[in-house]
Amino acid sequence: MTLPIIPFAEGEALLNWLELTEALAAGHQLPKAEIGDTFLYRDPDTLLSRAAWIDGMGLAVKSATVFPGNPGKGKPMVNGGVCLYSDADGMLEALVDFHLVTKWKTAGDSLLGALRLARADSERILIVGAGTVGASLCEAFAAGFPQAKQAVWNRTTSKAQALADAKGVDLAEDLETAVRAADIIVSATMSTEPVIKGEWLRPGQHLNLIGAYRPDMREADDAALLKSKVYVDSFDTTLDHIGELKMPLAEGVLQRADVLADFYALDAFRRGGADEITLFKNGGGAHLDLMTSRYILDKWRAA
Repeated sequence: MTLPIIPFAEGEALLNWLELTEALAAGHQLPKAEIGDTFLYRDPDTLLSRAAWIDGMGLAVKSATVFPGNPGKGKPMVNGGVCLYSDADGMLEALVDFHLVTKWKTAGDSLLGALRLARADSERILIVGAGTVGASLCEAFAAGFPQAKQAVWNRTTSKAQALADAKGVDLAEDLETAVRAADIIVSATMSTEPVIKGEWLRPGQHLNLIGAYRPDMREADDAALLKSKVYVDSFDTTLDHIGELKMPLAEGVLQRADVLADFYALDAFRRGGADEITLFKNGGGAHLDLMTSRYILDKWRAA
């Protein structure tokens, strides 16, 4: 049997955002994943490999090469692939495009959080950040909340305008005004200083944070956290690793008990009411890459 090599366009044509959230939810009903990351460096280049093993699902190793000089040569800075292995015998089952897995894992993760926590009647969605992730969030949240109107804000207005035009959504010119008006705020910046202020938030909103991934990064301030019921995708990849939670926990602003649940306790996720603010922090992790890759391979085989 020929080893499947699943490229971006051909693979993406088979996928569905709501199906993916169901696959992620199902994956968290299996035994908890074992995960591990390794880094190799040759200044200024990096090889990052993230591995996960879920008993009953299999194994995956997602490797990313980061070569900062590539854009000057007309090549992408980040490349890679995901090797998916059988749970039964460890045999290599598929090689999946890195960008396909990353796009669908990242946006699908946040969409699952929003579907469990945001009000079902949400009418206005604000996407903060107009990069690659922001574009995928427009697609994912349009599938999850088809009745809602979207707007995009970015520090560089021209980038927000370009994304708004490409996706057929509105341009948000003032962040505070847009946050106050939105029912769902989805933030995908790489800021080290909070861009979302708690004083702007009102009851009934859902705040979904994606961009921060290092200990020195955060997108929402302490006031936003204190006003919200806080949930995460994984305790293991957020609490001690990402500034969004690591900083306020270390400073005593938040207590560990204030982070109510992760995806391994999806039944504990409670949809916010008209008098509540819910907050979801997307920390990612190789276990989500494994679940997403398995979903992609299942769709590929079915086709």
